[in-house]
Amino acid sequence: MSDTASPRATRAWALAQAVRDPYVILITIYIFVPWFVRAVVGDPVQGQALVAQGGKWGGWAVMLSMPLLGATIDRLGPRKPLLAPVVLAMVVTTTSLWWVMPAGHAGLGVMWVIGAGAVMTWLFSAHEMLHNALLVPAAGHAGLAQASGLGLAGGNAMSVGLLLFVLLAFALPGSVDWPFVPATPLMGLDPALGEPARITGPIVGALLLVGSIPLFRSVPDMPRTRARLGAALVGGANDLWRMVRDVRGNANPLLYLLARMIFTDGLTAILLFGGIYAAGTMGWGTLPMLGYGIVLSCAAVVGGLLAPRLDGLLGPRLALMLELLLLIVLQSLVLGMGQDRILFQPAAATPIWDAPMFTTLPELVFLGLGCGLAITVTAAYASSRTLLTRLVPPDRLGAFFGLYALSGTATMWLGPLLVEQATRIGGSQAAGFVPVIGLLAVGLVLLLLVRGGGKLAV
Repeated sequence: MSDTASPRATRAWALAQAVRDPYVILITIYIFVPWFVRAVVGDPVQGQALVAQGGKWGGWAVMLSMPLLGATIDRLGPRKPLLAPVVLAMVVTTTSLWWVMPAGHAGLGVMWVIGAGAVMTWLFSAHEMLHNALLVPAAGHAGLAQASGLGLAGGNAMSVGLLLFVLLAFALPGSVDWPFVPATPLMGLDPALGEPARITGPIVGALLLVGSIPLFRSVPDMPRTRARLGAALVGGANDLWRMVRDVRGNANPLLYLLARMIFTDGLTAILLFGGIYAAGTMGWGTLPMLGYGIVLSCAAVVGGLLAPRLDGLLGPRLALMLELLLLIVLQSLVLGMGQDRILFQPAAATPIWDAPMFTTLPELVFLGLGCGLAITVTAAYASSRTLLTRLVPPDRLGAFFGLYALSGTATMWLGPLLVEQATRIGGSQAAGFVPVIGLLAVGLVLLLLVRGGGKLAV
């Protein structure tokens, strides 16, 4: 495998992630799912439980299938023949959300969304595994960190653009009298039917379809082997068994995947519950939450661009350890925030400037800490992916990225479970995030035992 690749292939690989990630930002975190819980389910507690149930089903499917799928793909060679139907299935699933209707109207309902969430959990993980397994052909060994950071930065930049578009074209019209905002939502969308939220499904689907084309045109695929599908399945299963059985030979990358499984639960909990924490702790409604999402997505772009620089300067292992340490500090500081509190100390909640949102000093400090978290979480994701490519041989990337996908989803229930129990025991949202900090700390300690992942020799 060459150490270098064409810039066009690298950009195409990064673009394929940039058009995939808005599903998480627009559908899962900020727009569609919050609307679904409010307008379709009608009960935020039940809605959160149902959404978590769909993620649990999808997580189980990932746990049972993704490692074998990755090992089988290693035996077959090319990734694109399976990646293409995965992309098409993601497009169809996200686009179908347009036909989800509020309670009391005919259309797709609650169980469709829960099922679609489960399916998208599996499809998203399959896309991530296959896409990650094309990282070396797309970027070469010398460009791994740059491409990894560029993909994450591009995903956040794309999400910012789409959030701004949805805000200006569909959310603000009719609610503010600003000269650059239309008087009514574009395309005649009806807010009473949730159409400004539902339109995000087709938007994300269309973007994913169009933005994936350059990858299939420009990124080299792995060479095809002589193995047939049945033989590849059996051989892949044997490879996984030998990989786990031969712990001594694979102890280092397996130890890293264990560490990643634990700290990724913490990262995922920050992503899943960070918005809920912000809304509850700071008392923010829809408009400031959209603004919060836009600002944090912009900050996350910085994280994606910063990660390859840290990887190159320190090596991905040390960079990841630094990022986790910063996350522990920042998340601890966030626990001391409130509408009238800054870093555990009382603070005035009076406006200090005239603006539609973020007018008090506690809000501005909270926003700053949120930006720090967004930068560091994104950088940690990028460095963790780069580190795996430094710990395993290129011809085993598919199998290990299958385990990588498993390590990110097999225990995805653990973070929410710990948050739920700690919140109930502690009686506050802040108490719910204490075990999240613990997950990050345990992952950091395990990384101390991982060998390799240092700076590349020049």
